[in-house]
This record gives sequence, C-alpha cells and structure tokens, in this order.
Amino acid sequence: MTDEGQKDQTLAEDEVTLKRLGYAQELARRMSGFSNFAISLSIICILAGGITSFQVGFCTVGGASIGLGWPIVCLFSLMVALTMGQVASAFPTAGGLYHWASILGGKGWGWITAWFNLAGLVTVLAAINAGTYDFIVGAFQLPVEKNPVAWKAAGVSVITLSQAVFNHRGIRVTTLLTDFSGWLILVVSLLLTVVLAGKSAALDFSRLITFANYSGLPAESPVFPKTENMAWLFALGALLPAYTITGFDASAHTSEETIGAARNVPRGIVRSVLVSSLFGWIMLAAIVLAIPDMDAAARQGGNVFYWIMREVLSPRLAGAFFVGIAIAQYLCGLATLTSASRMTYAFARDGGLPFSRGLRSVSAAHQTPAIAIWTVSITAILFMIFIPYTTIAAVCAVFLYISYVLPTAIGFFAHGRTWKTMGPWQIGRWYRPLAALSVIFCGFLIVIGMQPPNEQAVVIVGGAVALLSVAWFAGVRTRFQGPPPTIMLNSIAPGGAASDSTNVRNM
Repeated sequence: MTDEGQKDQTLAEDEVTLKRLGYAQELARRMSGFSNFAISLSIICILAGGITSFQVGFCTVGGASIGLGWPIVCLFSLMVALTMGQVASAFPTAGGLYHWASILGGKGWGWITAWFNLAGLVTVLAAINAGTYDFIVGAFQLPVEKNPVAWKAAGVSVITLSQAVFNHRGIRVTTLLTDFSGWLILVVSLLLTVVLAGKSAALDFSRLITFANYSGLPAESPVFPKTENMAWLFALGALLPAYTITGFDASAHTSEETIGAARNVPRGIVRSVLVSSLFGWIMLAAIVLAIPDMDAAARQGGNVFYWIMREVLSPRLAGAFFVGIAIAQYLCGLATLTSASRMTYAFARDGGLPFSRGLRSVSAAHQTPAIAIWTVSITAILFMIFIPYTTIAAVCAVFLYISYVLPTAIGFFAHGRTWKTMGPWQIGRWYRPLAALSVIFCGFLIVIGMQPPNEQAVVIVGGAVALLSVAWFAGVRTRFQGPPPTIMLNSIAPGGAASDSTNVRNM
C-alpha cells in the first residue's frame, strides 16, 4: 500500500472511531504525529515558563531547586502523562479529559473535570501572554513606567488577539507555526545551554545540589516571604517545574484533528513531557552554572534572568537570545489558545457551557471553532488585568493538574472492572500504581500553590469549587446530558477498532 493509501485508510479508521464515540468529523484532520507532539511541546515551552518563572525556583533554595527539585517534580509530571496517555488512546476525542471522566465515572465527574480544565487553560493562556509581555519589557528595557497597567493591558491584548487571528484562519496555519515552534524551542534552548556553559568561569556542579536560603529577596518585593524552613522552601520551588510542565493535554484536545489519533495522541503527550523535562533541566542548570555571583543574582528577584544574561553575554548576543525566546513564548500562547478553544468547542458541543449553541459552531470557511477562539481570547485578557502574574501561574497549575488527575483517579477504580478494553497504546499493570502517585502529587501541588504570596489562589480555587458545587446541585445535574450516550467504556478495542457498546453511567 502506498503512503497516500495508508493515510487514507488511517483517516477512515479515525472517522469510524469518532463516529462510534458519538461525533461526526467536523474539524479538519490534518495533524501528523509530529505536529501533535509539537503542539504540546509548544505549550509546555521551557523557554516560556522555565524562563519567566525562573525566580520562583531560584529564589527559594538556590541551585538545589533546579538541580534536585526540577527532576523530582518532572518525574511526577511524567507519571501523570503516562496515565493520561493510556486513557487518551482508548477515547481519542477533542473533549479529552472531560470525555474520559464522563466515560469512566459519569457525566457529573465529566462536567467538573471540564470546568477545571477549561479554567486552567484560560488562566494558563493569561499567564503565558502576561509572562511574554513582562519578558519583552524586561529583556528590551521598554519605558512603560508612567502607566504600567494600561501598557500591560494593551500589550497583552495585542498578543492574544493576534494569536486568535492565526487560530481563526485554520489548523493548517496553526500547525505550521507550532511545528516551527517545536524546533525553535529545541534549537534555542540547546544554543543557550552551550553558550552559557561556555561562558561559565568554572563549571561548579556543586551549585546544583547546594541549598541556600533566598527567601525574603529582594527586600523591597520578595519572591517568597522570609522563612527559615528550608524543607518548605524547597517544596515551594516545585512551582517552577509544575507550572512549566503543563499544557500537554493539548495533544488530547487536538485528537479530532490528528491522523492516527489512538496511537499518536498518547505518544505526543508522553514525548512532550519527556523532552521538555530533559531539555529544561539541562538548560536551567546551565543558567545556574553561568551565574557570576549567586547571592547577587538572588537579590535581583524577578529580574534575575535578564541580569544573568547581561552579566555573562555581550549585548548583541543577549539580544539575539531575547528575540528567539520572545518568539517561542508568543507561539506558546498561540498553541495554548488552540488547545483551549478545542476544549471549549467540545464542552459546548455537549451543552455544558452558557451560550453553547454559538460556542460549538464551526467556521465553514476555515473549519475552526471561531466563536470559541475569540471567547477564550477575551476571557484570558480580562483575567490577566485583575490578577498578578505569579498568582495566575500558581492558579493555572492547580486547575490544570486537578483536571489531569480527576480522570486518572476515576480510571484507577474503573481499570479492570468497568473499563476492560484499552486502546492500542497502554502501560498495562503500571497504570494503577502510577495513578495513585499522580493523585498524591496533585494534592501536594494544591497545597504549595496557595501559599503566600499566592494566597489569592485560595479565594480563586475555593470560590471555583464552591460555585461549581452550587451550580451542579442547583439544577445543572438535571439539565446537563453529558457526552452522547453512544460513548462507551468498551468503544475502542486494541488497534483502534471499535467494539460493542453499553450506556454511560451517570454520576
């Protein structure tokens, strides 16, 4: 069979699988396996979260937060990705986590998961674009002191709305940009690592395991309040990798646009986390090794990365890296908007959102969920205006990991019982122990994500839980029907073929 014939057969199988899951093929299915991997890699983007939140890790216990803390947290993120991949292979739809929770636990769990995931995606878009704006201002020392709030609102609006234009134009344009973004992230991070390592006066690897108390710095606006509890500071530093290694659910949200989704989606999820974790660790370690004075760097607070670059590199070379990083951060936001709009479309398609009729509409000209794209963009802009960047980063990490872990936790109880037929990609007997560890990690992240100076996260996350509970029991549980009743636990057999079905259980 020719490559074109194989592709046509795979597309036909994808369409049949989607139909058995209760949906017609409305979105353009043009993404390759690499493109599916690239969109998650672009959203994780170690040049975005890893750079703009570098101070969140470094200004806790110094180099040990990078050398030891980063790989520990990334290991837990990989566990989440592995369990997520197994479920994604079994149920490859644009609803992703929302559909998985509905299938495995009932429509109520699906509804809760959808709202947490959607809130996480909107807030992470706000965090990425706010961070991109801050990076551009800090890196290029733009004069915005006279009216910083207005400048930031305008800057983030331009960034976000331009990303919406690209997304509106179609998945082909978005795919080209995210494919380029994937390569750009790898190339820039590798070059930055090599250059900084070469500029280091002495490769003092002991820095990466040395603990120093940098809480309370800088004195005028500390990254974290002063404390003598080093173990607690080390735990707070976990927010850097936890925030950075998010967004890998994008591979799931673009399932209905990916060729060979049952195999390529879980591969995209796991590979994006693996590559980002490894490259991010090496790059951040090189940054720490290149620091001329650790204590002086900690006193820079949020400006620490710019200070390091200017101290170590020539203005021209530092400027070139700043340009590459800024482009990667912009494309990170663009890919995040793609993911968030697909989640909005999928949830609205099942009537889960206010104004669902409009949000689920697909542009006939571009085959994209146009209204969902613009709605997510505007919502993210509004959220950014009222919430500080570090709090947005903490909140989005909490929201996203709750949504990641809910289907995993439900799958823990369903695995081998009501959920017996897996997709073509699976981790077998490792699923349940890794699912349990993922839930424990999520609980830890919720606790540290709400500590000062991010105590506003308690109000946001707590308010969201309270509001969802009231809405559900006040009437949503009777009005919301959930995914189509043709979505079944055993709807996909190994190899991607469909099998017999039974009705979805309600919560």
